[in-house]
Amino acid sequence: MKYQIAIRLSKLSLSAALVLTISLSSSGQQKNIQVSLNENPYGLAKGVAAAIAKETAQVARYTGTEGDELIAAIAKREGVDADQIVTGELLELLGVYLGLKGGVGSEFIYTVPGYPALVNAAARVGGVVVSVPLNSKLENDLPAIASKINAKTQAVFLVNPHNPSGTVTDNKTFHDFLSAASKQALVIVDEAYLEFSDDFAARTAVLNVKKGENVLVFRTFAKAYGLAGLSLGYAVAPKALATYLKAQGLGSPHDLNRLSIAAALASLKDESYLPKIHQHITEERKKWTDFLDQRGLQHTSSAANFIFFNTGKPYETVARKLKAQGIVIGRAFEPYSTWIRITIGLPEENLKVRTAIQQIIN
Repeated sequence: MKYQIAIRLSKLSLSAALVLTISLSSSGQQKNIQVSLNENPYGLAKGVAAAIAKETAQVARYTGTEGDELIAAIAKREGVDADQIVTGELLELLGVYLGLKGGVGSEFIYTVPGYPALVNAAARVGGVVVSVPLNSKLENDLPAIASKINAKTQAVFLVNPHNPSGTVTDNKTFHDFLSAASKQALVIVDEAYLEFSDDFAARTAVLNVKKGENVLVFRTFAKAYGLAGLSLGYAVAPKALATYLKAQGLGSPHDLNRLSIAAALASLKDESYLPKIHQHITEERKKWTDFLDQRGLQHTSSAANFIFFNTGKPYETVARKLKAQGIVIGRAFEPYSTWIRITIGLPEENLKVRTAIQQIIN
């Protein structure tokens, strides 16, 4: 194994601007292609690496006003007041605190298969999980969800675009549902993948929050902004709910990681970044859908940075054969036992994965 290390030092300060770039090359050892966790592999926004390097000089200090600066920047981006922003990777904590607030037996509705972190957390403190299957298009079945809402419902949890299907709901239908359902219970919308879809501004449920409806929107810098390793998210919430959550100890900017804050602030400043990422993902997603259509493989209409399709073979068989070629895919999603979810990677990675899929289906 050979190591090449290049060190560039700032003229001003070693601690403030040490940039260490390590490139590793190895012979006889293949690196796995990770297309399992819906990460963004296209690199960082402009200024992020430098901001992180500069902030390393301050890691011995607790977070101060930097957290307030980030909240102000997020609020400006979302077009809401700063006191409506609750920072942190909150979904599990939301499940815990809303479960405690609702009490034992309070109900949490979500669609299956789906992302269960919030409802699982609620169940641990006495909440009851109410599962609603996806519809025939593998979209959130909004009429079926509406039929489950009752006096015991503490929250309805939706992911849009959905995970694992990647589907989005028609804008008017979705917003109308949020308006009606939020009169009966809190509706939580996870928009972790919305930046990869078309028409973000018209799709986002923040529009419902701004109208004063009982809707909470969760976002993360982990996906579109490529900061999964720094793990920073936030919620846009009605003021009363944000106040309640903060009173329980959530959302303090002083609890945030200094490096995460620096990276997030730099990401928000680069307004050209998200359009470029959107273009990359859209182009690669089309290559995938063309590949699947040409081979007659059933798939969803994904608006996210992943593809969900039916191989016609057991998930375990496909996952094992891909792993043997160094390709790691997403977990199984029952009852879709022959379907697989694959994250859209770099173009060369996508080509290798498609080639491996072709071999398997043959």
